[in-house]
Amino acid sequence: MSSNTYEIRGGIETPLGGEKHDLYEKHEARDEIDSIESEPAPDFDFFVPFPIVEGAPEETHSQILTIRAVLVGCILGGLVNASNVYLGLKVGFTFAGNLIGALFGFAILAAFSRTLGQNFPILGGSFGPKENSIVQTAASAAGGLGSIFVTAIPALYQLKLLKDPASDFPRLLTFTIVSAYYGLFFATPLRKFFIIHTARELRLIFPTATAVAMAIRAMHSISRSAARDSKRKIKVLTITFFVGIMFRVGSSYAPGVLWDWHFFTWIFIWSGYTNQALAVENWGWFFELTPALIGSGMLVGLNTAISFFAGSVLAWGIIGPTLVSKGMAYGVQTFAQGEPGYDRWKDLVSFTSLNLKDPVNHPSPRYWLLWPGVLVMIAASFAELFVQYTLIWFAFKSAWKGIAMGLNTGVRKFGRRSPFLEKHSHIETEHMVEDPASEDEQVKLWQWGPALIVTVIATCIVLGLQYHMNVGMSILAILLGFLLSFLVIQCTGVTDSTPLTTAGKASQIILGGVSSGAGLPQATAERLNLIGGAIASGAASQSTDLTADFRIGFLLRTPPILQWYAQAIGSVVAMFMAPSMFLLFIKANPCILNLEAEKTCAFSAPSAAAWRAVAVAATSPTLPIPRSSVIFSICFAILAVMVVIARHNFLTGHREKYRVYVPNFMSMGLAFVLPQTQLSTAMAVGAIFAYIWAKRNPVSFDMFGYTIAAGMMAGEGCGGVINALFEIAGYGSSRYGVATGCPGHRFCG
Repeated sequence: MSSNTYEIRGGIETPLGGEKHDLYEKHEARDEIDSIESEPAPDFDFFVPFPIVEGAPEETHSQILTIRAVLVGCILGGLVNASNVYLGLKVGFTFAGNLIGALFGFAILAAFSRTLGQNFPILGGSFGPKENSIVQTAASAAGGLGSIFVTAIPALYQLKLLKDPASDFPRLLTFTIVSAYYGLFFATPLRKFFIIHTARELRLIFPTATAVAMAIRAMHSISRSAARDSKRKIKVLTITFFVGIMFRVGSSYAPGVLWDWHFFTWIFIWSGYTNQALAVENWGWFFELTPALIGSGMLVGLNTAISFFAGSVLAWGIIGPTLVSKGMAYGVQTFAQGEPGYDRWKDLVSFTSLNLKDPVNHPSPRYWLLWPGVLVMIAASFAELFVQYTLIWFAFKSAWKGIAMGLNTGVRKFGRRSPFLEKHSHIETEHMVEDPASEDEQVKLWQWGPALIVTVIATCIVLGLQYHMNVGMSILAILLGFLLSFLVIQCTGVTDSTPLTTAGKASQIILGGVSSGAGLPQATAERLNLIGGAIASGAASQSTDLTADFRIGFLLRTPPILQWYAQAIGSVVAMFMAPSMFLLFIKANPCILNLEAEKTCAFSAPSAAAWRAVAVAATSPTLPIPRSSVIFSICFAILAVMVVIARHNFLTGHREKYRVYVPNFMSMGLAFVLPQTQLSTAMAVGAIFAYIWAKRNPVSFDMFGYTIAAGMMAGEGCGGVINALFEIAGYGSSRYGVATGCPGHRFCG
């Protein structure tokens, strides 16, 4: 649940905290292999390529990197990209494109192969697992870069540091172009280092990527049961996806009946507008039939979902009302005196407005709660990282070893030797993994080296001319991205958790310190902080995704040079798709960028709020935060750190089983940032539903549970894109929708 976005890769980044918990794909893939009756699940050594699938067609280079594979992968990745911008702006998480690319890619190309025959130009011909890996590689690359447009970029506009997305589109496009390619060229040499040289020594399994590779291998098995199960999963995924699209589009025209169930508003209306049910409605307690959040709840499990819901109860059911009752925070009346409907709805109040007129002395509950939410997410993410101090040490050792290897290779090319570099780049033979790719199938230094240099220069030029960032700051941001890539990739490979929140916030804090020391004006410092942080975390995110793609290709014996070409082509789609989708949603929903908007906005952009808060805190000489909020934030963050340390050091051995009952403070912090309690409620419902289903019928759940969840999430995302297009075209729900069932009889879509 993809920056401070929370990526469900199984990403989501805790799905709710900046870390991937995509183990669902691993379990799903293993279940697929276990279900092959005629071919028992082999005991794989995950540091050598998988055995060649029996009966699979032999694939030459021309049959692996095909037009149809790249085209289908880019289309699927484009859908993922659009969905991720929608979901990121709505609730702050994204999901990876590799599972969608693998499953839908198999369905589409297998159908082409069966129906069009061997000799049909471009679309026909045999279809094997290596070509399938190219589809998912292109989909993963094309689905990337969306995180930039749900974090730093909207934060820049919310702080009025940029003017207008439409007029700024060229500068957004150039920023996306350089972001796409320095991530690609960063990742290229890291394949050899993390997949071949140090994988066995550091135990870099990359569980999510391995699971996708296992799923692809299972789908291409000649076993009848495997083929039958694959068809059933694809059918369910397709149906769920299109039902999700239709429901999201249709429900937008009657949101008070089909989408949002405002029970307390209905009770208030049925009482003749006389009871106190509206007091509960004021705090946003209603249920939303959102497929994406229900689906994500099915993926993340009970601990994360219940922690998210508990955070909402604590923030918007206990702390918020207490603040208002004690006169420490204030709401905004929805109906002005004399306005039609005022007599009935005079008690309808918005507590979700930021109300920035006097945020220190007259804060809204949302503004007061924002700071403890952001601080606890940062504290918990750093604590989760630092308790793995041995992993950090290995990451720094890995970074130095990788640099030494690169320098040693360069020295040797000039016919010289460096005993110092040879010593520090040495790798024990028993730790080496045999590379299935021949020398001709490798990405050569001359292909990525000069391109990386050109991209770094282009990045400095773009940042200097369009964002007024000096060369020193630009290079610092790029170096931070490169160094953080080692840490993030290693954490992903070992734990399947990608600490992008930690990486993003670390880069913001470092850049904030540099800009403060330079004595820059506040607005300039904030702009440089956000842009530099986006560069650093974007590089780490892109490098991690592409290294994971190389891991899939390694296991399936796909030539890395062909994957590299697919990544480069997919990145072209991403660089145009991500800013275009951002512009689409902003044009359809201008409230996303308006912090003064009093009306409830369907897109709260929680990740942007977190980035904005860190940028202000890291660069401001005085914190514009109420003192009571500061004190509570510090206490809450200390509690989160203590719980993380206790869980890691005390709940071990026979007590480890109790870890599932420890609250996830990343999720709780997100609930403080998100004023829409209906989202945590929907996620909790999805998690409980999945838990009961898995308990009562584990075979059925293993077969369809996560497939349905993925289809629901992707379906709502694409439905949101269609709604935005309808809105711009003049056929949207704001014009033709009905307000039946909505609070105040005002349209709530």
